[in-house]
Amino acid sequence: MKKLLSLSLLVLPAALVAAPAANWASRVTMTPIGGHYMGNPAAPTKLVEYVSYTCSHCAHFVSEASAPLRTDYVKGGKVGVEVRNAVRDKYDLTAALLARCGGPTKFMSNHEALFANQSAWITQVESYDRDAQKPADQIPALQDIGQKTGLYALMNKRGFTNAQLNACIANPQSMKQVLAMTDEAWTKVKITGTPGFTINGTKVDGSNWATVKAALPPVVR
Repeated sequence: MKKLLSLSLLVLPAALVAAPAANWASRVTMTPIGGHYMGNPAAPTKLVEYVSYTCSHCAHFVSEASAPLRTDYVKGGKVGVEVRNAVRDKYDLTAALLARCGGPTKFMSNHEALFANQSAWITQVESYDRDAQKPADQIPALQDIGQKTGLYALMNKRGFTNAQLNACIANPQSMKQVLAMTDEAWTKVKITGTPGFTINGTKVDGSNWATVKAALPPVVR
């Protein structure tokens, strides 16, 4: 009996050790409008980012804000971040559809890769834009953009085949969602440019990380 009691005393402390805290930054889901939400669904603070993939200010914001948002705000469950589209042109639309390839688990890394490599593919976009030989129909036109501006090459490096990328461009549900978010951004929320932000439904005046950070709750370490 004494031996059994001593064993139980050894086991009990281990059973009482708390489980590791959830890393909410690893949880990405699709919202009803088609945005991608990273974080705790019950987070008291919800930041929505409206972005355009052809926007240099958006690329700068993502490069500056992504790491601190994940580590200091989203990971602990206090803030959730949703990315929505505010499409400005056909090149932006192409990139927005490609970012959705692979579903929610791939979205954030696709999203950040498109911005990290923006200067390279935008240079090719400028050259492509001067070429008069383009398909007339929308889906073939967007697929042609992807193939000839370096966007497909970038996504190929991320493990996607051209057939998969063509399918992502041609996905009617994705197109519907991207255009719905775009309409919401420009005509309902009435953002004045990209990136645009709301926190708990209230528009943020400003488009840089310093402004957004000041509007978020203070970090508690």
